[in-house]
Order: sequence, then C-alpha cells, then structure tokens
Amino acid sequence: MTAKVEIYGTSFCRHCLAARELLDSKQIDYTEYLIDLMPLEREEMLRRCGRKKVPQILINSVPIGGDEDLMALDASGELDRLLALG
Repeated sequence: MTAKVEIYGTSFCRHCLAARELLDSKQIDYTEYLIDLMPLEREEMLRRCGRKKVPQILINSVPIGGDEDLMALDASGELDRLLALG
C-alpha cells in the first residue's frame, strides 16, 4: 500500500519545488494545495501542521515538516519506509 502524501506550498516557492522534485523522482503521487492560488487552504495548513512556512508535507496525515525534513528522511532511508517503498 502506498502512502498518502500531501504538500501545502505555493506555485513559486523553490523549497516547494525541491520537495515536489524529490517525490517525482521516486514516482510518488501526492496531493498539492497551492495556498497562493487557494487562500482558504492556508488556514487548513495551519490547523493540520501548526506552521506557517511552506512547504508543509504530510505523510498519511502526519506532518513531517518542510523540504529539509523531507530530504533528511530521504538521506536516512526513513522516507522510503514511510512511503512503503522499502
């Protein structure tokens, strides 16, 4: 079973792009909420993640943080486990 991945970000954020590129390289499907285009999603991001900075990434509805957190999980091998790729 593949994990459910969600990203709150903006259409112009380089950190958001880095997170999307990593997930794309692993061929992981994700749902993206662009808060610059869908402003009501900002409140949902704050409620779910407790942070204002983008990107905010959730795996199976659990906030894991931003792009640096995603990269650290990937470097440790933990990301593949969370995504059920391992």
